Amino acid sequence: MSSTMTALYGGTGPEWELREVPVPTPGPGQVLVRARAAALNHADAAVLAAADPTAGGTGVPYLAGYEFAGEVVALGEGAAGPGVGTRVMGTTPGSFAQYVLVDHRHAVPIPGGLGYEEAAALPTGLLTEHGALMSGGFEAGQSVLITGATSSVGLIGVQAAKALGASTVVATTRTAARGALLREIGADEVVATAEQNLTEAVLELTRGEGVDLVLDHVGGRTFADCLPATRVDGSVVNIGRLDRAETTIDLDVLSYRHLRVRGVSFGFSRPEKLGAVLSGAVSSLASALLDGRVQPLIDSKYDFRTAFEAVRRLASHQALGKIVLAVP
Repeated sequence: MSSTMTALYGGTGPEWELREVPVPTPGPGQVLVRARAAALNHADAAVLAAADPTAGGTGVPYLAGYEFAGEVVALGEGAAGPGVGTRVMGTTPGSFAQYVLVDHRHAVPIPGGLGYEEAAALPTGLLTEHGALMSGGFEAGQSVLITGATSSVGLIGVQAAKALGASTVVATTRTAARGALLREIGADEVVATAEQNLTEAVLELTRGEGVDLVLDHVGGRTFADCLPATRVDGSVVNIGRLDRAETTIDLDVLSYRHLRVRGVSFGFSRPEKLGAVLSGAVSSLASALLDGRVQPLIDSKYDFRTAFEAVRRLASHQALGKIVLAVP
């Protein structure tokens, strides 16, 4: 193993910078992974912009990335789980590098024969969507509404809900143009929110009752519209704010329908929770990952030298699925 590695750093300008840096040594509870592929998340563009000193950012250099796949090459003291040589996928800050240091709980074996690029595109979506379903008390046979379903994690959510036995999955997208894709991956019904009233459409599809569970990736006005589209004693789980974080809701709807509202964010501040959610998602969806019922949609592929094109694609909000980087 080389003593140095290539890595992508932010904090010096509007784009990531290639650097040659020392290969890290795993500390207690850590594993070192030789990464083969990495995937972009919305946070990557936001953090890069916030650190850009040419646009008023912090100017503090940082190792970029959050999601990776590769094989374990070294173990720190007390690191349990995947051993040396195991193909793994996982999530950790600083994953855009040839060698990635990760908490041993945040790297899980890659199911079956999945390739590295597909595996790198899975961890965030799996832990977020499966974790949200469980937080909402999902049970097989229930109906699920997924807003912002053409987001990279929303696409995983549609597939995961169906694989776990949802009776009906209603997926939303802004326009009907992407309806065919949502139906292809498992959505039973599609609501185009720029053309239809979300609440009215969902109530019509459910004979006036509403869905059992909502996974909301949009926030804003959409979150408020989800409440009257949820059945009595149903649950609404907010995952993302693709629109905005602020909203105004009708408390009468919340109270009279006896709704349960939860918010989830599986960040790195609670490593035990993150590890449990990730391993639980992979275990629960193992058969669906193996037979293809749950799989990431890859929008485009780049490498470290063309990473500036990848982040522009991400920031354009035109990507449909995950953007993946091949690691040199």
